[in-house]
Amino acid sequence: MEIIYQPYIDPEFEYLIERIYPPWVCIDNDSYKDCTLVKVDSANKHGILLEMVQVLTDLDLLISKSYISSDGGWFMDVFHVTDQLGNKITDESLILYIQQALCARRGEISKQARVCLRREVTPELKDLALEMTSKDRPGLMSEISAVLVELGCLITAAMAWTHSARAAGIFYIEDGLKGGPITDPVRLAHVEEQLKNVIEAHHEEGEKRSVKLTTPAGGHTHTERRLHQLMYADDDYESCRGCDGGGSSAHKRGCDRTHVNIESCKEKGYWVVNVSCRDRPKLLFDTVCALTDLQYVVFHAVVSSRGTMADQEYFVRHKDGYTLNTESERHKLTLCLIAAIERRISQGLRLDLCAKNRMGLFSDITRVLREYGLSISRFSLGIHGEKAVGSIYVTDASGHDISPSTVEMVTKEIGESVIAVHKSQKWALQGSSSRTSQKAAKRREEEEEERPRFSLGGLVWSHLERLSSSFGPIRS
Repeated sequence: MEIIYQPYIDPEFEYLIERIYPPWVCIDNDSYKDCTLVKVDSANKHGILLEMVQVLTDLDLLISKSYISSDGGWFMDVFHVTDQLGNKITDESLILYIQQALCARRGEISKQARVCLRREVTPELKDLALEMTSKDRPGLMSEISAVLVELGCLITAAMAWTHSARAAGIFYIEDGLKGGPITDPVRLAHVEEQLKNVIEAHHEEGEKRSVKLTTPAGGHTHTERRLHQLMYADDDYESCRGCDGGGSSAHKRGCDRTHVNIESCKEKGYWVVNVSCRDRPKLLFDTVCALTDLQYVVFHAVVSSRGTMADQEYFVRHKDGYTLNTESERHKLTLCLIAAIERRISQGLRLDLCAKNRMGLFSDITRVLREYGLSISRFSLGIHGEKAVGSIYVTDASGHDISPSTVEMVTKEIGESVIAVHKSQKWALQGSSSRTSQKAAKRREEEEEERPRFSLGGLVWSHLERLSSSFGPIRS
């Protein structure tokens, strides 16, 4: 038998450059009156931009503007950030956490920073993760949660999205009877089998669906990023109908749809990706997530807003060095960016949940919603101490808003939970908005339209109009 010797490569070699040239982070509260500047200089690597944006969005900070450059093997970025109320970042414990999190190698953050922050931003989830994709239908989440209760599983955190008639969800579970992780392989196989039966019950032959139990050792992917990956693997982007190449002229006519325009910059070997859409929290995370998972490298980028609209411009190449050589590649990237933006946009009403955690809580809530003929379009759930906290977006069976009387009956039926009701997409102009506010917003947009469109050469930054997101992301 021939023996083949291979060279040994120290696993620490990957981080050699970081040790020689460690990241540098500056928190600047002096340059601007209305925001904090977070400046980052670091050795460049694939995915570093997403890591930086992920740290800031996990803290529920709002990124109003950003300039990114990563040519020459070095990454430089400037983020304009505020808290949920539009204030500058002045909390010393929060500043310490940001500095350590942006500089941390392999996610190593000191205990001091975590304790001083007095909140668990990146909890270490040791539970099993159930990942599923399926055709969306009313009652799906109710059936899944009911089966988990019957099998003695406690949901410790969960998040699910729906888009283009497809659904993807991640449920973190542990032993609801004894506590702690479920380790019996026979029981795990039974749980997975029963959940597959639920997913397959209403599927036609050949229709895509998946159910998978993963252990914590399988990796530590951000939950929201993993949802993007699951929906992409489920081909939800194929049915997107955004405005491809519409440019800003379409928005001048009042269009608030998602526009993606991709052009070639042959002199520099880049493809220039322009995204225009309605502004909202976590928009930058979603678009950067799509580019990173599709193996595109962002060399330069600028992010800004125009009234209630957001503009993003990326200069990209594929990780392998080539640009989008075919029309099919360009078209696929366009659809994937549109899908990444639209997945987080949910119709209907948002029900904010805060209740004492117990076995079967989520099952009881989803059962009530199902009995009233309501559909869940998106939800997130987490455990904070003894409390279960989260948000559930619901519509009627036709996808329309539910009536006030139904809302009252649902909240009364759930009883033990404290639920507040909000319009989803509060940053968008809804039918309930007053005529005065609509006219004021229209005047602001018209004023912004008269300003020069942003570019790398000259930017005119506009004031960001963002609203808060009540529930932070779950980390895995």
